Amino acid sequence: MGILDHLSHRFDFSHESRKMKKLKELQTVEIKIKIDCEGCERKIRRSVEGMKGVSSIDIDPKQHKLTVIGYVEPRKVLSRVIRRTGKKAEIWPYVPYGEVDHPYAPGVYDKKAPPGYVRNINMNNDAKASNLARASSTEVKYSTAFSDENPNACAVM
Repeated sequence: MGILDHLSHRFDFSHESRKMKKLKELQTVEIKIKIDCEGCERKIRRSVEGMKGVSSIDIDPKQHKLTVIGYVEPRKVLSRVIRRTGKKAEIWPYVPYGEVDHPYAPGVYDKKAPPGYVRNINMNNDAKASNLARASSTEVKYSTAFSDENPNACAVM
């Protein structure tokens, strides 16, 4: 309870008291950030280059997308980019068009999304997304009206 106990806990080299550091996994972090010019691109690249664990950096100015591959945490990369560049940034909110059941539903379709992408909706957490998973009767009616499997379908198409 005195100073010796405190020092013995500080300098305890037994294997049980040593906390093992959890190794970080190799991750791909995609960030949406506005890139106006080559100067912005250089500023963004320099903000991430010095981070520990970064293996590669890819910047796509047309899609306003920064991709960082390495042994890093997504939140730390995002906060560093925001702090160093002074720009508004967020984790990449889009998924490829083919991965979504109803890409033109109101919660999913985004006019600002790059070509071939729609907004990512997490099916587990969002109440609106659970409604999107079920097809409405009018949707089923219109999709079967032009189906090849329906013998009474419209032959014009």
